[in-house]
Amino acid sequence: MNTQDVLQSASAHLHDLSGVVFDLVTVSRPDSISSAANLAKIISKLSPLVGNMIEFSTVDYLNTRTEYRQYGEWSRQDPGFPDAIFEGSVEPTPGFEIKAWFPLATEITARFKDSQDHFAHNQTFVCLLAWLPEHVISGKPQIIDVSVVPGKSVAEARDQHYHNPPDYLVIEPEDTSMRTSNLQQSNTNGYKFQGSALELDRATELSNDWGLRRGTYQTSRDYQGRLRELQRSFDYRLDTNFAKMDRIRHPEIENFKQRVLETDFHGMAIKDWYRNLYRRTDEENEGTLSMLVGNQTNRD
Repeated sequence: MNTQDVLQSASAHLHDLSGVVFDLVTVSRPDSISSAANLAKIISKLSPLVGNMIEFSTVDYLNTRTEYRQYGEWSRQDPGFPDAIFEGSVEPTPGFEIKAWFPLATEITARFKDSQDHFAHNQTFVCLLAWLPEHVISGKPQIIDVSVVPGKSVAEARDQHYHNPPDYLVIEPEDTSMRTSNLQQSNTNGYKFQGSALELDRATELSNDWGLRRGTYQTSRDYQGRLRELQRSFDYRLDTNFAKMDRIRHPEIENFKQRVLETDFHGMAIKDWYRNLYRRTDEENEGTLSMLVGNQTNRD
């Protein structure tokens, strides 16, 4: 097996998780409409905990597959990037960055900030797992759908989407290879122009002279040096929303999101569960809430 063999094989296994219920944690069903309304308002707070537990379970699941045993085993890095790596005789080391998504929160809030240069050998894929409680707001976590895409394609889509000098700069990390592992940097960051109109005109002239424009992003030292010169010369602010998965316009991720939101779950599309539970008052939503009480979601 080589790196791509491992990644392609593991990707197929990860897709098989669609529909699987993980016995990780159980949320009791509400026993009244008012308790259903209250649970619906707070169930998303469970997402960080369940997301981490799904990451552990995904690694355990891959290690049940016998084809990997003579080459190595999957392990989770915490902290570290990517979340799951295949440790053994295969080089470069294959890995998956695992992002769990709770679609009743609608937006995929997970960020993906690692530099394109990290994926030079296409050795890391991104695995998106959409999950909900098996009875919409109660029960055990159930995987709704899975998407696996090359990490390099995600990083490239992110940088091409955001990069728009001088208005918006995507800055690569400094070279920290000589530092100890806990001090090394691998994340890109986004910076939004904050200067005056006159300053923007001057920055635009410089950008044009240097060949910096949308659609031309590069990670090279020279190109990044010019971006840093703009950053030093004018006022920019760090964009704390930079690199959210939902905003980078990656075609496969966009298709995955749309597919999940249109998935029928207990007789209603997930996007309609969201609209009914969070865009209407409890009084308007009494019929939907009643479906979540007791055993009524078993009727499908």
